[in-house]
Amino acid sequence: MRAVLALILMTTPALAQEAADAVAPEQATGLVRETPEPVTSDNWMVVAANPLASEAGAKVLRAGGSAADAMVAVQVTLGLVEPQSSGLGGGAFLVWYDAETGEITTLDGRETAPMAATPTLFQKDGEPMGFFDAVVGGLSVGTPGTPMLLEEAHRRWGRANWSGLFDEAIGLAEDGFSVSPRLAALVAEDEEFLSVAPATADYFMPGGSAIAEGDTLTNAAYAETLRAIAARGADAFYHGEVAEGIVATVRGAAQPGVLSLEDLDAYEVVERPAVCAPYRGAEVCGMGPPSSGALTVGQILALLEPYELAAMGPDSPDAWRLIGDASRLAFADRGRYMADTDYVPVPRLLDPDYLAGRAELLEGDDSLPEVSPGMPPWDHAALDLGDDASIELPSTSHISIVDADGNALSMTTTIENGFGSRLLAPGGFLLNNELTDFSFSTHDEGSPIANRVEPGKRPRSSMSPTIVMEDGAPVFVVGSPGGSRIIGYVAKTIVAHMDWGMDPQAAVALPNLVNRFGTYDLEDGTAATDLQGPLEELGFEVNVRDLTSGLHAIAVRDGTLIGGADPRREGLAIGE
Repeated sequence: MRAVLALILMTTPALAQEAADAVAPEQATGLVRETPEPVTSDNWMVVAANPLASEAGAKVLRAGGSAADAMVAVQVTLGLVEPQSSGLGGGAFLVWYDAETGEITTLDGRETAPMAATPTLFQKDGEPMGFFDAVVGGLSVGTPGTPMLLEEAHRRWGRANWSGLFDEAIGLAEDGFSVSPRLAALVAEDEEFLSVAPATADYFMPGGSAIAEGDTLTNAAYAETLRAIAARGADAFYHGEVAEGIVATVRGAAQPGVLSLEDLDAYEVVERPAVCAPYRGAEVCGMGPPSSGALTVGQILALLEPYELAAMGPDSPDAWRLIGDASRLAFADRGRYMADTDYVPVPRLLDPDYLAGRAELLEGDDSLPEVSPGMPPWDHAALDLGDDASIELPSTSHISIVDADGNALSMTTTIENGFGSRLLAPGGFLLNNELTDFSFSTHDEGSPIANRVEPGKRPRSSMSPTIVMEDGAPVFVVGSPGGSRIIGYVAKTIVAHMDWGMDPQAAVALPNLVNRFGTYDLEDGTAATDLQGPLEELGFEVNVRDLTSGLHAIAVRDGTLIGGADPRREGLAIGE
């Protein structure tokens, strides 16, 4: 595989070389951590954000389980060892390719607003609250969807015994696991907010001191919750003692929320049509609204389709000009039009004629001076909508799996901000702050905002679990955490793989350059900073900063699986 990687990267210069360095055995520089060679397999593969979670999934796959079975084991382990990012108290979007039928299915396990929520939930005296004023406490907690999503995925596609999928996580919760460097660092950074709720402080800062790298951490309450779900299914979460503990925690917080037992009882996972966009002869498929991921990634790629990125290469400022401005145009549409389609109709944002017209805006030599939403076609009378400026800060986790039968799973899972609402339920898991993904304002210059809070509504998300299809079969499975920058991370990785010929490990390690709203973010400590001057000359405002993606990808080529885990985090690809 080393020789194959070398041949691929010979065709791309400095940025690609940095990606190659990131997967070399010697220590890499900057934010790109030392990582192994790309993992290959002729059988199955799992890539997840923590080695313990990846190994939990690998055990299931070794025993003949499906990708859905492995995902359950991975998710419940992540909720223990990476609790800041996802867990039972959050939600997820899942994209599934079925090898037997050839169909793509997407499941929406996004959290919902409580029925008592109102459009002014995050306003005081008629003004939007500060973001973290809204996040910390019970007000931001939506109805969790992850437990029911796990059960629904297993019901549809699982082969292994349900209860056995929890054994690994239960053992780690009872016997203890070693606190990872990332978890320890994030606890240390967040002590102020983690101290707000006593139960949370006691867990992450026992005796008043933050847990440290290498400490052994146990979670008996989480083990008991998993035992209950293993025995009685998701019903054990949405009813009875666990549900009562969630509601009591939310309503008893210093800033109480409005979640009720009735909200938990009414929750449902929703199957939605996959959103697929053409690119370079392939179909890039993902999750539609309430996720903005597939639509926005699809728009970015459609706007880039007329341009020869392959000939430009990853070091070309003009290639990144095109990528950056395509992203700005897509984000402008995202902010105005994308929301939960059960509440707000969405126009035909992937209409080929509409996107061809938008792509013509990229034909100049400099960055676009201004970007505004377009006028896409509607299937009914157009709505007069305002622009949303809701905040999505980085957290979340991503799982990519291909099993021995060729089934593929891409799932992005979250509790939203790092450590969510900072409320630890009695069942041993953190509760989400997903409601702060809604717009805090209800209107923009008199026009209603599509992503405003409404009872039962699912907040818009940037999570972009993706499966790229060629000739009716998956060739690339990818996704990432990272707040609203997820979209840029995923689009970059698809371009790196499909246009610049990089294998998954090189593609995910490639430095991040992301432009959402005009300012071009360049990943600090990487060769991306070499493009600061050229991009500024093209008219961009540039900001050099940390861009900690968590991309996990699997390519399928001629029966071989090639996996890559983002070196910026602690992920691991396993394939045998």
